Amino acid sequence: MTSTTDARPGVWAQLKPLVLRLHFYAGVLVAPFILVAAVTGLVYTAAPQIERAVYADELTVEPRGAQLPLSEQFAVAREAHPDGTLVEIRPPATPDSSTRVVFTDADVPENSYRAVMVDPYTGEVLGQERQYGQWLGVRAWLNELHSNLHLGTVGRYYSELAASWLWVVVLGGLALWFTKRRTDRRARRLLLPEQSATGRRRTLSWHATLGVWLALGALFLSATGLTWSRFAGEHVAEVRTALSWTGTTLTTSLDGEDSGSSGHGAHGGHGGPGSGVSDDVVSRGVGVDGVLAAARAAGLQDPLLLTAPVDDASAWTVAEKKRSAPTRLDSVAVDPRDGSVVDEIRFADEPLAAKLTRWTIDAHVGVLFGLLNQLVLAAVALGLIAVTLLGYRSWWQRRPTRGTARVGRAPAPGTWRRLSPGVLVGVVLVTLAVGWFVPLLGVSLAVFLLLDLVLAARARRSAADERDRPREDLPVG
Repeated sequence: MTSTTDARPGVWAQLKPLVLRLHFYAGVLVAPFILVAAVTGLVYTAAPQIERAVYADELTVEPRGAQLPLSEQFAVAREAHPDGTLVEIRPPATPDSSTRVVFTDADVPENSYRAVMVDPYTGEVLGQERQYGQWLGVRAWLNELHSNLHLGTVGRYYSELAASWLWVVVLGGLALWFTKRRTDRRARRLLLPEQSATGRRRTLSWHATLGVWLALGALFLSATGLTWSRFAGEHVAEVRTALSWTGTTLTTSLDGEDSGSSGHGAHGGHGGPGSGVSDDVVSRGVGVDGVLAAARAAGLQDPLLLTAPVDDASAWTVAEKKRSAPTRLDSVAVDPRDGSVVDEIRFADEPLAAKLTRWTIDAHVGVLFGLLNQLVLAAVALGLIAVTLLGYRSWWQRRPTRGTARVGRAPAPGTWRRLSPGVLVGVVLVTLAVGWFVPLLGVSLAVFLLLDLVLAARARRSAADERDRPREDLPVG
């Protein structure tokens, strides 16, 4: 006699219906958020070219001999923008680049500033634009479109939901596809669609094989995207701090107190500094030109960012901002009184984890490997769009051909109830852990499970009613 224990299905045999059900829910209900993120991300991949084209007259100049001192360029920028306090100065990165002087401005959105572009050779003001992080208006607009659809804090939930579920959808899809093909050892059947297939089978083949090719890119975007999220991002930051994966903090205090700013935080380009000092900080002591000379003498190279002291007891911060490979992200704190370097951070000396954090973030926004980086991101975005649409097509093709149903059938509900106690406990523990770390995933998953319970109960009632209903076509007596 075969015991119940011996006849019990294996772990994957128990989990597969649940994974299929979860993949279905995420595909139908969460895929629209992933689709929007992919479309807006695709547009954002072209942001550098769009920014250069839109602001060409303000960002580029004609080299004409020696450049004016930064202090003189600041003076003309201040005359053009008399309100607000100085935030930072970006000297020309190349001979044909303009100087950017950035001020606070009450007329721009929160966390944004006003950038005044100056011709470093003639002192002519070329224009003024909103700046968010290091991006000017149009690029900032595209960034916010991708991150929150211009809906503010509420809009951030959409991108966090997309990033939270993307890895679940990808890993679940891979597990379903590879186990479906486990008896066929030919790589072609896993990596290439079936050309001879027709109908839904052909659609599903394209959906799955394209998903295999996109898997690494999608998982990368999901993991790095969560670092910007509102809820999961806080947990990511806590983990990074606990494991000492954060970058070194540059000390800018001149009175010996431990105060400072990060030389190259993980989210450069998404926020910005502030300043509360008067304009005489530009000319006091060695002046801004002496500060720049001191930074260059310390080995820093263009492009550079000079951040004004937050008060009279603080130093200037000068940081390299070359985020493309090979990166240059050294920074120094310069005493404005005598031009001495009071602290420095060398990116080469940073912990490997901090470097990887920096590099993965820059790869996510398409700046680490230049045009190649942008093309890869665009390809992944196009692939995600195609996979999502193919998934919906597969669902539609699964719809009943008779009756009143107009949409595709779902996998059988209530599959989680058929798990063995041990597997069920494992699923619950993993779900709770993941749900805590990625809260929006946890909340939406709980909603899916409740929906599954309701649908399963409804299916059981319908089946019971069908059994109890008398059959008029059966003979009586």
